[in-house]
Formats: sequence, C-alpha cells, structure tokens
Amino acid sequence: MLKVSHLVKEYQTAHGKKRVLDDLSFEVSKAEIVGITGKSGAGKTTLLKILRGVESFDKGEIEINGEKIYPDSGKEGEKILRQATAIHLQRNFGLWSGPAIENIIRRLNFHLVGTEALPLPEHHTYQELYDEALSILKTVHLEDKALHSTDQLSGGEKQRLVLARQIAARPKFLLLDEPVTMTGPDTKQEILDVILELKEKLEIPILVVSHLPEVHAYIADRVLFLENGKIAMEGDPVTVLKSFLKDMEPKESLLDVSERKPCIRAKDVSKRYSLIRVGEVLNIQNLNFDIYEKQITTFIGSSGAGKTTVMKLLEGMVPPTSGTIEILYREHERGTRSSTNDEKDNKNADNDGKWIDIGAYNENRIYLRSVMSIMNQEFSMSVNSTVRDQIRFRLSMKTRYAVDAAKDRAADFGIPPQVLDIIYRLPDMTTEEKDTVMSELGIPEDIFSQLFPVVPSADVDKYAAPIFKALDLPLEILDQKPDQISGGEHVRAFIALSLVTSPDYLFLDEPFGDLDPVTLRDVTNALKRINKEFGTTIVMVSHHMDFVKEASHRAIWIDKGAIEMDGDPEKVCSELVKKSNAKYLDFDIEKLMQN
Repeated sequence: MLKVSHLVKEYQTAHGKKRVLDDLSFEVSKAEIVGITGKSGAGKTTLLKILRGVESFDKGEIEINGEKIYPDSGKEGEKILRQATAIHLQRNFGLWSGPAIENIIRRLNFHLVGTEALPLPEHHTYQELYDEALSILKTVHLEDKALHSTDQLSGGEKQRLVLARQIAARPKFLLLDEPVTMTGPDTKQEILDVILELKEKLEIPILVVSHLPEVHAYIADRVLFLENGKIAMEGDPVTVLKSFLKDMEPKESLLDVSERKPCIRAKDVSKRYSLIRVGEVLNIQNLNFDIYEKQITTFIGSSGAGKTTVMKLLEGMVPPTSGTIEILYREHERGTRSSTNDEKDNKNADNDGKWIDIGAYNENRIYLRSVMSIMNQEFSMSVNSTVRDQIRFRLSMKTRYAVDAAKDRAADFGIPPQVLDIIYRLPDMTTEEKDTVMSELGIPEDIFSQLFPVVPSADVDKYAAPIFKALDLPLEILDQKPDQISGGEHVRAFIALSLVTSPDYLFLDEPFGDLDPVTLRDVTNALKRINKEFGTTIVMVSHHMDFVKEASHRAIWIDKGAIEMDGDPEKVCSELVKKSNAKYLDFDIEKLMQN
C-alpha cells in the first residue's frame, strides 16, 4: 500500500522559492495502474522522483507498506523508498555500455553481491543469471537484441531495455515516467501490453506518467490530473482526460503549397551499420527521394527503422556510404565576399540557387549549414544564460558574414578549412557528440568567441521580434533564463533560437515527443505559422501519429531503411497504425473533445 499525505515540494531558484507540489494526497492500495497526467511542469516527474527516494520533499508524509517517511527521515527514508521501488526516468536511459543482456545480468547480480558488477562467464552464477536475464528480455520483446551494444539500440529499444532492468530489480512498486514517449506505434503497443502483463504477473501497483491521453485510456485503471502542483481531478481515465484537454486550442490550417519544387535531393543513398557480434543492424540501400520547398515533411516508422539515420544524412551529420544528398542553397546576403560567386563553381547551379553536396566536405558546405537549423531529440537551452544571450550566440554564427569572418580568422590561426567545417557543425550536434568531437580534436571551449564576430545585444530584438510574434512569445522572455519560463515557452523559445537567423531549412528529430497534448497543440500551431509566414522548409521525425497528421504536408514511412510508403499523412499514418496493430490508438482525442 502506498499513501501520500499533504506532500509539499519547493525548489529554490535564483528568483525565490517555486512550489512544484502543493498539498498532494492520494492512495494506491492494490495492484492497479494509476496514470498521472498534466501539462509540462505540473510536477509529475518530481512526484515520481520523490517516491523513488532520489528527491527530497519539504512537508507531508509517505507511507509505503506500513513504513512512514517524513521530510527529516534522511538516509533511512531514502533506503526504504529505494528498496521498494524501481523507476524509469524520462529521457534518462541510465544504461551500461556493452551488450544489452549484460545490463540485465548486472542488475540481477546486485541482489547477490550488492553492486552491479559483471560476473565472469566462468563464474558459477553466470549461466543462471544469463538465463534469467534472457527471460526478462523476452518479457519486453527484446531477446533478438540481447547481444547488441546499448549505443546501437534505437530510442524505443533503449526504453524497453530500461523497463527490463526495472523488472530485474524485483520492485514492490513500479514507477514509469514516459515509458513509451520515443517509440513508434508498434513498439508503443508492445510496451503497453507488457505493462499490462506486468500488472498481472507482478501483482504490484504501477504508477505511469504520460503526456499521451491514449496511453492512459488504454492501460490506466484510474488517472490523477495534476495542475499547479495540486490534484485537480482523480478518477475514471476518460472523464479525467476530458477535463485535462478542455483548454486545448483549435487547430490552425496548413500552408497550401500548390507547386512541388525540389530543394533536397537524395540519390541512390546507402548507409550500413553493423556489429561484429550480431552482424547487420541497419542497411539503407539505394534510397531516392526529393524534399519540396515550403512543405513540412515528416519521416515515420518503427523504432530502429532508420528514420534518425536518414535525418542525420540529410543534415550532413553522418556521410552516406554511397550516393549523394544535395541541398539547394541560395545566397541571402548579397555583395559579400564568397568563392561561391565564382563562375567555375556554378556549373551545376539552378537559376535561383546552387545544389551543394551536404554529405562530403567541400568549401561551400559551411555556407549551406548557415541556412540550416537543427533540433535534436535531446535539445536543451543553457540554464545559465538568458534567451537573449543564446540568440546572440546563434546570430554570431549563422549568417554569411559570420562564415566569411570565421574563414578569415581561421586562416590567421592556421586552422584548416576542413577543421573549421567540423567546428561549424558543433552547435548542431547533441551534447554527447559535441563533447566527443571537441575532446578528440582538442578544440578549446572558447573557439567560437575566437572565430565568430560578436553581435550587439540590442540587435537581438530586431531579429527576434517577427519570430517571437509568429510563435506567440512575449519579447520579455528574451531577458529570462529557462527556469523562469514554462515548459511550452521553453520549447517555443528553442524553436525561436533555431529560426532567428531565418534559415531555409529546419530539421526536427522528435523534439516534441514528451510534450503534453495541450502544449503540443500550441507548438504545432506555431510551426504552421512559421511555415506560412517565412516559407521555411521543415523536415521532421515523429512517432506521434496525431501530430504528424496535423502538422505535415507529406509523410514518408521508413521501414528497415527503405521507403515503405510516401504521400498524404492521413493515409500513410493510417497504414502504419494498421500494420502496427496499435490498438491503443483506438482512443480518439478529437471525438472525446466533441462529446
């Protein structure tokens, strides 16, 4: 039995105390699945962290199987909570490197030796641990990935592996924070069915935080709706979800793009990933497609199908094994010095632009990158800088003048053009990729201030104003730090950061997967306005079918590295859902809101 009474949690910020949970009380007394929903920033993840014993609380009490924990219970209280629970934290995979099965063996070995040390294969416990670990992997339908290295698993496969580790912990209460967020419909269905199976097999309470109403409608016995740190409503999933969604804004229309004019061309593109132990992991062969100007195009498909790899190829973040990806580049800042104006470099130019190969180094690729912006799955804004300062940094790099200045300064410093090309890519990489490259090449942290010109703070308003207006953001946010704004404002501010230099191309790799539906509608409408007002070509990856149908002109279904279907988002998404047997999607949000 779990009983939470009058729970209060406050965070100390640079701007005073912020109450995240305010007098929260509820009980879970049997083997049931309790869903927890609410807008981004409502305190859902904080609640789970407190119940896990990794986050303190300020007032109230937690009773778990007869033992009570208070704010001053200290290490003993943490121990009680940690021994009773296992948790899957949102966007925190917490996995060991090496084969997937070893992650389970390590977790099982903790019960024997008190640490997650990996026993040697010849140790007398190893075979028994291996067999149990393989059985647990089968429970989450991941046995075929047992010998795959964790860094080669897709986001959805990592989610299932984390869930398997929680099962191996043998908990009395299971806490799941967005367990299916970054997965395709088929994987979502598998994981949701596994959670339902676990409820019956383990006979323990399971608390599930999810932004997806269809998830709660499918698996939850009851739902808690958190709002402003309080339980605004509790009860039957459909009734509670209807209350939660009542403030959702209506849909805005998509830009009508009548002319299909190619701006990205993928020709006979191949990319193969393989592992010595298990052979081929992903094999993209002879991929051919065009992306059209001013359209919003979304890649969909199962987890691990190759969507993110295709996106990284289009972004030029990984080179193809063979084939070419060319992107149309137009010079926006006329009259500046550039070798791209040379007649000899324009042999393959169209009347209104020039096609540049993004997959291989050439002296023009850095200019192409100046009209591209990228948002990765792990996007985040610096917590220590204002939005204004972060936009200033982007403006200092993402203009033609900035590139020309950097090329001159790099020459003075003796930095080869090929290295400058790598440095210019760094801000568009994930944090992990960026740190790895900088470490390998010995690139200092202050390299950007050395190479790129400083933009006056006052100039930011001029560039930001039209973007902020389209995104429905007040300009006051410019002088705030991320912890001072809401979750929805944070996402839109990052979009503004990506768009402030008026890029021709915006690449989005599932950055909105963990937004609640109310906030997601706001962000979706904002993307449509950007597309309409600035003609930005947007290329996305998404697992969220409703979002794809609402926000896209075109959907491309990738399956095992090949194009399975390409066309109208409604039709393509429906076929993927049908093939995935995604029963959880029978829940219709729009129909719920109409009743």
